Amino acid sequence: MNRTVTVDGVRLGRGDRVRLRPRHGADIFDLALAGRAAEIVAVEEDFEGRVHVAVVLEDDPGRDFGASAQIGHRFFFSPEELEPAGPPADPDTARTRVLVAGIGNVFLADDGFGPEVAAALSGRTLPDGVHVVDFGIRGMDLAYRLLDGYDTALLVDAAPHGRPPGTLSVIEPDIEAFDESQAVPEAHAMDPVKVLALARRLGDAPLPRVLVVGCEPLVRMRGDEPDVAVGLSEPVRRAVDEAVALVESLVAELLGGKEVSFR
Repeated sequence: MNRTVTVDGVRLGRGDRVRLRPRHGADIFDLALAGRAAEIVAVEEDFEGRVHVAVVLEDDPGRDFGASAQIGHRFFFSPEELEPAGPPADPDTARTRVLVAGIGNVFLADDGFGPEVAAALSGRTLPDGVHVVDFGIRGMDLAYRLLDGYDTALLVDAAPHGRPPGTLSVIEPDIEAFDESQAVPEAHAMDPVKVLALARRLGDAPLPRVLVVGCEPLVRMRGDEPDVAVGLSEPVRRAVDEAVALVESLVAELLGGKEVSFR
C-alpha cells in the first residue's frame, strides 16, 4: 500500500521531493541534515498511530541501488519536519531564502530586543523563502540553522556602540575573521560572534551572508545579577516598530537583488 501524508496542504507520497526541517531539540544527526533535499521512499505508521516518513537524501549515491540497499541510507522524520520541495529547481530561478533571527535573553532587560522584534514580525505577511525565528539564547540551534541553505541571515540583537539608546544600526561582520577557537555556545546568553564561529566549525558549506540589525540598549545586564529584569526600556521599546520596518526594507532589497543601503 502506498500511503501518503499531507504536508503544508500538499499530498505527498513515495517519490516526492521534500526539504528536511528537523525540529528544535531533535537528534544531532537529524539536525545536521537540516535544509537537505530528499526523496520520500515510504510513509509508515507505528502501533500508536504516529506517522513517520522515510526519506533518502537526494545526493546519496545509495539511493540508486534499489530498495534492499536503501535500508542503511534511510532517515525517518515526522511530517512536521518536512517541507514540500517540488521538482528540482532551475538554478536561474531558485528562490532566495532569508533567515531573520531574533536573539537575546528576555530576562535581561534590553537584551530581549531581538525576541521582541521577532514576535512583532511573526504577525506580518512575509514573502516566500523568508523565515522569522525567535532563537532567544539557543546558540546551537542558530548555528545549525545558519547551515540550512539560506542566502542571507539577518540577526536582530541589542548591540552597544556608544550611541543614544534606541539607535538602530546595520553591520555586516567579517565572518572569515572569526576565530573558531571561540566556538563555545553559552548557557544563559548568546554571543553572535561565538555562534558564527561555531557555525563555521560545524559546516563544510559556506555560511550565508550575515547582517546584524542592532539596537543601542539603555539597560545593560551581564547575566550574573541577583534578579531578572523582564521588559525593555522605553527608548528600546520605541525602536521595535522602527526595527520591524528596517528588517522588512532589508528583506525587500535582498529579494529584489538590489544593493542593501546600510543605515
